[in-house]
Amino acid sequence: MRKLNVRLIRLIKKSFGQVIAVMTVIVVGLLVYTAMKMAALNLETTLNEYYSLTNFSDMYVQVVKIPSNAIDDIKNKYGITDAQGRIVSDVPLKVENEKVTIRVTSLSPNEESINDVFLVDGEGIKDKNKDVLVVEQFAKARNIAVGDVLKLQINGRQYNLDVVGIVASPEYIYLMENEQTLLPLPDKFGVVFVADEFARQSFGFGNSYNEVVLKVKDESQIDKIEDKLEKVLKKYGVKRIIVKENQLSNRMISEEIKQLKTMSRVVPVIFLGVAALIIAVMISRMVKKDRVPIGVMKALGYKNMQIISHYTKYSLVIGVIAAIVGTNLGMMLAGLLTKLYLQYFNIPILKANYYFRYVLNAVLLAGGFCIVAGLLGGRKVLKILPAESMRPEAPKSGKRILVERIKILWSNLSFSWKMVMRNIFRSKKRFLFILFGISLSFGMLFMTFYQFSTVFSIFEDHYSEFQKMDYNINFSKPMNKRIIKDLENIVNIDSIEPKIEFPFEMSNGWKSKVVNVIGVERDTIFYNFETLEDEGISLPDEGIVISENLAKFLDLNKGDEVTIKSFIPHREDIQVEVKDIIKQNLGINGYMDIRQMQSSLLDKELITGVYFNSEDDVKKKMINLKNVTSVQSLQDLKNIFKQFLSMTISSISIMVIFSGILGLAVVYNSTIMGISERRLEFSSLRVMGFSRKEIFLMIVKENLVMTFFGILTGIPIGLVFVRGMEEAFSNDLYTLRGDIGPSIYLLATFFTACFVIIAQLFTLRKIYKLDFMEALKSRIS
Repeated sequence: MRKLNVRLIRLIKKSFGQVIAVMTVIVVGLLVYTAMKMAALNLETTLNEYYSLTNFSDMYVQVVKIPSNAIDDIKNKYGITDAQGRIVSDVPLKVENEKVTIRVTSLSPNEESINDVFLVDGEGIKDKNKDVLVVEQFAKARNIAVGDVLKLQINGRQYNLDVVGIVASPEYIYLMENEQTLLPLPDKFGVVFVADEFARQSFGFGNSYNEVVLKVKDESQIDKIEDKLEKVLKKYGVKRIIVKENQLSNRMISEEIKQLKTMSRVVPVIFLGVAALIIAVMISRMVKKDRVPIGVMKALGYKNMQIISHYTKYSLVIGVIAAIVGTNLGMMLAGLLTKLYLQYFNIPILKANYYFRYVLNAVLLAGGFCIVAGLLGGRKVLKILPAESMRPEAPKSGKRILVERIKILWSNLSFSWKMVMRNIFRSKKRFLFILFGISLSFGMLFMTFYQFSTVFSIFEDHYSEFQKMDYNINFSKPMNKRIIKDLENIVNIDSIEPKIEFPFEMSNGWKSKVVNVIGVERDTIFYNFETLEDEGISLPDEGIVISENLAKFLDLNKGDEVTIKSFIPHREDIQVEVKDIIKQNLGINGYMDIRQMQSSLLDKELITGVYFNSEDDVKKKMINLKNVTSVQSLQDLKNIFKQFLSMTISSISIMVIFSGILGLAVVYNSTIMGISERRLEFSSLRVMGFSRKEIFLMIVKENLVMTFFGILTGIPIGLVFVRGMEEAFSNDLYTLRGDIGPSIYLLATFFTACFVIIAQLFTLRKIYKLDFMEALKSRIS
């Protein structure tokens, strides 16, 4: 066996370029597997540690007003281990020429506080009437430091509070005001924490609260606890109950972890599968080329399994070396990836571990793929007999190809093009091999560019096509619609409409979801409602239209009845018909005619905000309005999205490179194997007067023709990838859905062609180094 091992080293040296190309594919696959798997686990471990450290809440109950003794009554009942009251309210921050919203949250006086803050800088609250803690993202966005003063307007009175500390909060890992914004606006929305006593006095709650945070004994029983609390606390005006799973910040980071795990499973299998296919073809061609040496080895006494294991070792060496390189690079990238996510999600601690079992898994995975590839590629050894192997293999019988039968086309082809066509259609296995590699590379590039286009169009469509208002104004409490006249006297408004936006629980059988139901004018100009069939509709006089994702979650169809449970005291639950299901890329909502919503779910004449268009300096003029909590400009949201795009572009660029490596490796290896097999053919062409450049161009033509067919077959593969990605990554918060425009096809085609050309340039040196005369001599002899 030692002699075979020496021969193995020689084989690797002889095919060094091909080995490096295959190893690159395996390295990429295992790099993605290790990096994303470890990053997901590190992120998950860090998150759990942070939640444990800060005693993150299992449930939130938002109420109108609940006394502290009622909170004490539910402790240690219904599976609840702890319950604490707090005050949460959005108020304006007094700054020049801007409307900035601050969410004031009271800190529990208990030693073991639920949702405790993590001190990043400064110190805790000492003076209960003057000190305030500011959440870190908001402090960075507005350059707020310890020692600064914040001017908060609470119930019409200004409070000057001293910033004594900068903190991180487990509730605001991802700083979002609500489900509708999706992207954080850290300079327009912030969170501060004040003493419990100060919050109760300044908001006029006395010994009461407007929110209860709870810890439960068994999270699997949380649905039963939720139902029980809804009944027990109904008299206190339950507005909304949010479980940990649906808490906005937690959902965003949980979705990201889920997507990382999904990518760590899918991408490596694709890359390792392609690598195994390349290796199997390489070894199959080696066995065919080594027909005489294999016959000699058999004649000398080597058994079939010894020879097959010799070629399998070749495959295994490639896999093991690539696995070691890939996993090490993956571990390095995992640390960087985890730190990047922690900056994006703002977790102040890091629990990073190296999970060596996944390194072992990666090595075993690569080894398994390569062993199977080696056995498949080397199985032809069994058919080689020592005596027959000493004779040259009989050439294949030639016959007309399909193109030759099209006389008009064939007669107009040049000699070199005729050779190209014959080589393509007579080498069917090689053609299918290259076709598969290019198709897969094109499909991944297609999916990558579609993803970028979709992310861009989701926000562009939502904030330009679906929502058409310049400004979205929210009031601190429901107001009489007469306030519209007051606003028109303050701001030059082109068009304005009232709105009602309120959380309600919508249920269908055992399925339920708390969502914001939005009431607008029946023929609103600020929303463009379209059905799933792309038909524009207006809101019905009666009934409700719901977004596509909400319909999927509740298993509702057009014409079904849905129950809307009101959190408003003394309001009965109602049943309404689903009149239509509409497209909505961001968030999930129900939409009703505002008059129907006022009469059945709220009170007549009351509204919670307005939409309007204006070219006036709105923010400056509305800066001092007491009952306006937020002025959301669609332009601000678009600007934030442009910052978000930079990160997306980076990830897209990496995926383009990875996709290109696939195509490059397949084309390079198949071309090198083709050159090696066709040495006699190329030698004959040289004798006939063809230059090396002309031979190289002929190979280029072959690969370009196969690239053309590869792109054609890659289109359906790309479409399958796209649909799979849409299903895998769409959730309640956003729907991945976009138009597949010509630019996506063109970009995927252009980059696929570029990688094929790069692969061809790498083979140019091989053509120029071929000893054509030696090939002719060896064949003649």
